[in-house]
Amino acid sequence: MNDAVGPMRATNAGRGPVLITGGAGFLGSNLADRLASEGHEVVVLDSLVRPGVEGDLARLQERHPHRIRAITADIRDGRAVAEAVREARVVFHFAAQVSVTASLADPISDFTVNVGGTLILLEALRARGDGTPLIFAGTDKVYGDLADIALESTPEAHLPADLDLRAAGIAETHPLSFRTPFGCSKGAADQYVLDYARSFGVPACVLRMGCICGARETGGEDRGRIAQFMARAMAGEGITIHGDGRRVRDMLDVEDALEAFCAAWRNIDRVTGRAFNLGGGPANAVSLRQIVAFIERLYGRPVPCDHADRRPGEPLWFVSDPREIRQALALPAPKPWQAGLRALAIRLATERLARHERERVAEAVS
Repeated sequence: MNDAVGPMRATNAGRGPVLITGGAGFLGSNLADRLASEGHEVVVLDSLVRPGVEGDLARLQERHPHRIRAITADIRDGRAVAEAVREARVVFHFAAQVSVTASLADPISDFTVNVGGTLILLEALRARGDGTPLIFAGTDKVYGDLADIALESTPEAHLPADLDLRAAGIAETHPLSFRTPFGCSKGAADQYVLDYARSFGVPACVLRMGCICGARETGGEDRGRIAQFMARAMAGEGITIHGDGRRVRDMLDVEDALEAFCAAWRNIDRVTGRAFNLGGGPANAVSLRQIVAFIERLYGRPVPCDHADRRPGEPLWFVSDPREIRQALALPAPKPWQAGLRALAIRLATERLARHERERVAEAVS
């Protein structure tokens, strides 16, 4: 057991594969594709329990048959995690229970995946003891519902009454305030990652993500809601908005998010033990009503909308202050949120055409 405090020596630099836990999901599969395209060997560890990810992984392996290897295992499987970590040169940790709704239905499972799985991974890295870095995909949910921030409401959006806050966004110095079992579990994992950097010298940092959008996003009840909206709009179906539609988030294109994760790896010596807010910032702040209006313009027809209760723990306004991470990692300004939605629309249309063609061929040969 390595109890030494202080940075571990990075003796594995330049050797071994990149390990991506949850690598068959939206962000993980995009990162795997990018790194394999750059010539890296990639190991994807994923339980493949989320609908659709098995097909995404298969397509990744078809695209990179000699560079992507899959381990089908749960992040709570200590033996599988230790085996995957053994030769890794860096670990990107995306594996998680990501649904607020599911966390309310089964808090224990949420805890064991998000906290227990992260702790198992950290212990495997500590046991290895050679400075293998960890980049953790956190969440902006650690800041809670921001009920203490006074808001003004326009017909399109809820906005902070404090104009300086509106212009800057929420900084890393904002107090943490965990809400819902999901917020608690991801927040606890966030703090464990930071403390393993402090207490045991594991080179690690946290990127607290918000609303990421782009290619390979899949529409789900709790995650990928923008993709769900666009897929239903493309099919001429209606959508359900939780709340009044004026909730504001800052959107970030997936390619900009991946650049931040890769930059954190390149600069791990300078950012270990730190947490950063990762979002599109005030320039990419947009409400659900504004997103729906953009989708309507994109498809040239109105989108019928129903309304349901606002989800537990969701702030009416959350926008990340991007200055800390951009300065620390020398990141460029992100793409406009509209670019990410256009790319997503193209991908959804392409998949729909391919599906119809497969169905036509199957019918013809039957």
